[in-house]
Amino acid sequence: MVDPAPTTTTAAASAVDPGLIDPDARVAVAHDWLVGLRGGELVLDRVCQLALQTNDPAPLFTMFDNGQPLTPAIDAMTKVVSRLNRHPDAWRRVLLARYPAAVRELSRTLADEHARQPIDLLISTSSAAVKGIETPPGIPHLCYCHTPARYLWSQRSQYTKGSALRRAGLALFGESLRRWDARTSEHVTAFLANSNHTAHEIRAAYNRDAHVVHPPVRTTFFTPGDESQRADHWLIVTALEPYKRVDLAIDAAVHARKRLQIAGDGSQADALRRYASGKKDIEFLGHVSGQALRDLYRRARLMLFPQIEDFGITAVEAQACGCPVVARRKGGALDSVIEGQTGSFFDDPTSDAIAAAARACPSNPSACRRNAERFSERVFDDKLAYHVRKLLSVRV
Repeated sequence: MVDPAPTTTTAAASAVDPGLIDPDARVAVAHDWLVGLRGGELVLDRVCQLALQTNDPAPLFTMFDNGQPLTPAIDAMTKVVSRLNRHPDAWRRVLLARYPAAVRELSRTLADEHARQPIDLLISTSSAAVKGIETPPGIPHLCYCHTPARYLWSQRSQYTKGSALRRAGLALFGESLRRWDARTSEHVTAFLANSNHTAHEIRAAYNRDAHVVHPPVRTTFFTPGDESQRADHWLIVTALEPYKRVDLAIDAAVHARKRLQIAGDGSQADALRRYASGKKDIEFLGHVSGQALRDLYRRARLMLFPQIEDFGITAVEAQACGCPVVARRKGGALDSVIEGQTGSFFDDPTSDAIAAAARACPSNPSACRRNAERFSERVFDDKLAYHVRKLLSVRV
């Protein structure tokens, strides 16, 4: 998703209800890295808010922390950071082979913290390696898994495309990292998945079952506007990375002779601008902050979602603003888009298929809004708290 501005996020987010967790429980939190505010950090924010409801929150353990402010709840947590953080920010991806060592280091530090003052539960949120943290004996580990590491499992070819360094790194270390990743899934007591698609991926990678708890969406901030202001152009909101298939969205808009607004930034920004050069009505907006993003959702005829996502918070944000979604019939979109009511699907990744799905896309702002409310922060909090209480009730 597009990185929202921290001030917008904090102003828009609703607080976690007190009483969802035993205030005497001591809950530690783990997250792969603290380097920006995206969908994973919006989940982490709710987890930290829950942990902060207790009388004595344990630390937040992470491999990397660049020190930038994220949200009040994340910023309020005491941080324990691995030694990998001594390296420059730009090295984070290059240090992939060192992730297991960093996780072992965090496991030792967690054990030391537990020996100093007992911890009752670890909650990790992970799409990379931190789910491999091993808790002290008898301490349950609840992992909210955004996806098993894509670069090791489901999207290896996408991650190595156009990068000789990534190809070389995964050729050297990929197999051993996959074995480590599968083996350390045993350190997790219970998995939560952000979608049915991710639950399937967890089963395929780790041979483990997972309960589906969809990510929290800021439905109190992303709300419908004046429908008379809605225009006929298309919108895509995403990081500009290879697997997001922004090139396909551009081709579809050109094919259908529709104006396309592209909100987001990323490693493919320059390449995509060159790709769109000379094509009519393709507008790159770059990084978009919260209120401006909300206005984009409120004014577009529809939002394109051509990629295969684990969940895809932007698809729900758009619907919360009354904007229907045209999505690939795969991945997390199957959980969040209702065909014929809040959007339409396409099967083949072609401009023709997207254009046909766009023509079939309904315009029903009230249905979009009702559907989005199923993914509110309150719904997420209640479901997360249920699983937390369940594990705390059976801890040794």
